[in-house]
Amino acid sequence: MSRADGGDAARYTRDELIAELGLTPEYAEKVWNAFGFARRSTPDKIFTDADVAALRLFADSESTMPEEAQVATARAIGQTMSRLAEWQADQLRELDRNPEVPWSLDQMSGALGQIQQLIWRRHLAIALEHGVERETDERLDLVVGFADIVGYTSLSRRIALDELEKLLESFEEDTFEIVAANGGHVVKTLGDAVMFTFNDPGAAAATTVALHGLSETERIPQLRAGLARGRVLSRLGDVFGEPVNIAARLAGSARPGTTLVDEMMGESLSDDDRFYLKSVPTLSVRGYKRLKARALETNRHLDDT
Repeated sequence: MSRADGGDAARYTRDELIAELGLTPEYAEKVWNAFGFARRSTPDKIFTDADVAALRLFADSESTMPEEAQVATARAIGQTMSRLAEWQADQLRELDRNPEVPWSLDQMSGALGQIQQLIWRRHLAIALEHGVERETDERLDLVVGFADIVGYTSLSRRIALDELEKLLESFEEDTFEIVAANGGHVVKTLGDAVMFTFNDPGAAAATTVALHGLSETERIPQLRAGLARGRVLSRLGDVFGEPVNIAARLAGSARPGTTLVDEMMGESLSDDDRFYLKSVPTLSVRGYKRLKARALETNRHLDDT
């Protein structure tokens, strides 16, 4: 009999699980597909009693969570886990081909699963303890930031793939570290760009200053960044709304090594003597014909006062 990662014996096929939970086949297929699996049955016993208990709680949430929200939650989990699993499988296969690695694939995948649970539990505890209380409609007043590598497209054509991989790894590692150290949250990375959010405008501004400092070494080319503040919709780990669009447009319009901020962000920083806001011409970008912005700079005279 197969064993699940948690050590419980797998006792249920997919159809037996559906019957045990009392789900309609139509709903079960919809959720199964949202998790990222093909709509076909399997004779394999792949579910444990612990799986049944967890999925029962999910299925019984229909009275407080509409079916559409349940399916959307399943899709977010499925997409995230699928991308993570594909990357992990590549890494594990590479390790398995190395004759100097003493562990089997099963040993490495088991250890990786345990570590993944540990890290997830810790991140969840931190989010529950320090997360921002939000309204029921999940709208928040946040600073949204984008930073990307200047000239990435042409650069990617000139350098070898292994060099490109090292560049992106350095960019992702360093930006995550800086955003987290300043109390922000990385929403996602988009290859040569990172999107992040902050509750504190000053911390967001300090973060972009630190991000530009990465280019002082040869590891990462110059960056450009954009910051916008306003009401956003937070949904399934992502954020949506006008500040997201504006921050992206500002980053795309910024000169190498600079940060542009929108009006509301500028007002939020007006009393912060760490920064200086420089006037720039009104921008005409996709979706915004007259976008007012200012360039964010550190206050060079602060140390002289």
